[in-house]
Order: sequence, then C-alpha cells, then structure tokens
Amino acid sequence: MPEERFDDRSEPATPRRREEARERGHVARSQDLSAALGLLGAVLALYFVGDALFADLRSFTVLMLGHLAEADVSLDSVGALAWTGFLFCFQMMMPFLAAVFVVALAANYVQVGFLFTGEPLTPNWERLDPIAGLQRFFSMRALVRLATGLFKLGILTTVLYLTLSGEVNPLLHLMDVAPSQLSAYVAATAFVLCLRAALALVVLALLDFGFQRWQYEIDLRMTRAEVKEELKRLEGDPKIRERRRAIQRQLAMQRMMQKVPKATVVITNPTEVAVAIQYDQTDETQRAPKVVAKGMGYVAERIRNIAHEHEIPIVEKPWLARALYKGVAVDKEIPPDLYAAVAEVLAYVFRANQERMAFV
Repeated sequence: MPEERFDDRSEPATPRRREEARERGHVARSQDLSAALGLLGAVLALYFVGDALFADLRSFTVLMLGHLAEADVSLDSVGALAWTGFLFCFQMMMPFLAAVFVVALAANYVQVGFLFTGEPLTPNWERLDPIAGLQRFFSMRALVRLATGLFKLGILTTVLYLTLSGEVNPLLHLMDVAPSQLSAYVAATAFVLCLRAALALVVLALLDFGFQRWQYEIDLRMTRAEVKEELKRLEGDPKIRERRRAIQRQLAMQRMMQKVPKATVVITNPTEVAVAIQYDQTDETQRAPKVVAKGMGYVAERIRNIAHEHEIPIVEKPWLARALYKGVAVDKEIPPDLYAAVAEVLAYVFRANQERMAFV
C-alpha cells in the first residue's frame, strides 16, 4: 500500500484525536498573545500604581542613605540592611507583579482552558537528531516564523519612530526645564511609547493566534484511512458490529413471535403483510388494542403459521394490514383514526367466537 502524503489529510480531526492531542499538550496557543497581554497589563499596572511605587522608593532611599553615615558598618548590619531592602522592594513590587501574573494567567486560560499535562516535559530523543533539526530549521514553518518576526520588528520600529518623531521639539527644550519636569516628561513619554507598543503587539498577537488556530487544524487533519481506523478502534470491527446487530434482531424476532399465540386476531394483506392484534376486554387498564407482532414476507408467513397452530382467527383486510404495518410499532396501541376499522374486525372475531361456543 503506498504511503499516504500530507496532501491526503483532507478529513477534519475527530473528537478523539483532539482529545489525544490535548493530552500531549498539543493545543492552539500563541505565546506572543500571552507576552503581549502581559506587557499591556504591566504598562497599565505601572500607570496606576507607578506614582505610589516611585514615591515609596524615594522615601526608602532617602531613609536609608540619610542615616548611612551614622550606621554601624559590620557584616551583621549590612546583612540586616540588605534583607530590609529586599523585603521592602518585594512588598512594593507585589501588587505590580500580581497584576502581570493574573493577566498572563488569564491570557493562557482563554486560549487553552485548564490543562495540566507532564508529557511535554518527557525527554524526546528524536529532538536530538541533527538531520531532523536541520529540516525543522529550514522548513516552511520556520520561514513563516522568521517573516513574522521581521514584520513585528518593522511594526515596533514604526511605532517607535512615529511616537518619538512627534517629540522632537519638546526634546530640544529639555535642557531648560527643572529636573522634576524632566522626569515627569520622560515618564509620560515612556508610558505613551510602551502603551502603543503593547497595543501593537496585542493586535499582532491576535493575528498570530488566528494563524496558530488555523495551523493547529491543519496539523490535526486525518486521512480517510485514519478516520476509518479510529472508528473501528472506538466502535469495534464492522463485522463484529453487524454480527451483534444480527443477534439482537434475532432475539427481538423470537420475543415478538412468542407474543403471537396471545393475539386476538391476525390481519393480513393476505400474503405479503401480517399484523397480530391483541385486545383483552376484561383488562380495564388496556385503553385500545395494540400490535404485538408484525412483518412482511417470511416473517408474515411465520406469524400466519403460528396463528394457525394456536387457532387464532386470521382476517384478510389488505388496506388495514398495510396501515397498521406502516403506522404502528410493536407493543404500541393503534391510533384513534384506526379505531373504527379495528373495532369492526374485533367485533367480527368476537361474534364468530360466540357462535362457535354456542354451537359447541
């Protein structure tokens, strides 16, 4: 059998294939989107808490440097001072880092949902194959990543140029302003630059996420042979399924034939169709006659033979037999529109039974 090419993978992935890919950690995910949203969250968090953060940092610096000349310099004092500075910086940066972490976590959850698998961490010795590595390096996907990276670099360069080109005149007058005004201007310009860059990266990352989704669907495509093999694996061999269905049909037929001796009358076509009707006048729970067996051809012949063996009346009424066969399932009551026709047949049967009993 010839080896199937990638071009033959024209069938969409089955749910089982998607589940197996997810278990392996193979999901549609854009790392750029997580990074871009994390950067955007960092910029916004810095905008809202930046003033308080720098104010605390300034106060701490003044406090530490203001008493540095009076401090007792020793290994213990330097260690304690370093630990105090670390705790202060950690406490100061905690809200900022928490905001960035929450944004990055939310970005990953939106893309792939909750997923925990250790399979990507399993050593894969095939990745150490130098020939396969060179093939991946010069593959079409690597070229696409290279082109995408260059495009992103061009976009960021354009954003940087457009932002700073509008600040040429203010930059020329910075030598005449006070240090506080200079720092405020630099902070505002840096924020605008970072915000525009982050928004541009988010837009590019959304496009990359769409590409990753498309590439993911392409990678998961299956050949028709793979689809058939998977269906066979999930549902079993077709021959076994057909054998199972045949046994089920045979058992259903046997159960149906066991009900024919309890029938009140058998209505026939006369040879093509046979329908066994059961109705017990003494049973108050039975609202209407019901079909206990029906069939065509060979099955109809068996129903008639069983009826003969148990002396069950057989009435030839072709249109009624066809209507009952097509419109009423086994063990179901007849519909109201056939009440009159079936009642006529039952009345005839009951009357014939009474006349036979009177004659005996």
